[in-house]
Amino acid sequence: MKTTDANPKTDVLLGTGLNALHIESQEWLETIAFWKDEIRFFANLLQKKETKENRTSELGRILKSLDKIHMEIFDYMSEDILRHESLLARLQKGEKGLADIDYRNQHDKVKSTMAKFEGEFRDFKRLVFEYAKES
Repeated sequence: MKTTDANPKTDVLLGTGLNALHIESQEWLETIAFWKDEIRFFANLLQKKETKENRTSELGRILKSLDKIHMEIFDYMSEDILRHESLLARLQKGEKGLADIDYRNQHDKVKSTMAKFEGEFRDFKRLVFEYAKES
């Protein structure tokens, strides 16, 4: 008989307790807050580079506009997570028409969004650091 190891990060969330999913949602909010701090750092870094060079390159302008876009995305993602947490509160109150699976499905979507964005944000950070290192 062939068996496979379960991967709790990728398996359907049916076995995971709602409290664990709530904690993961809180961790996402903390991650977004950290990303916002990083964006402020990048904005400062880009500003220092522009001041040092006494000019703004096209890439510098693009990166600065991406900073602003990322902040808006972070706000949207945070709001999405808070709506998700609101669904959990309504579910725990026993609101009619809501099922456990509704929360779990939404949780899986938010998790997927966070994972996709994390990779894209990493690429953005690489660009910022490469640009900042240029002399």
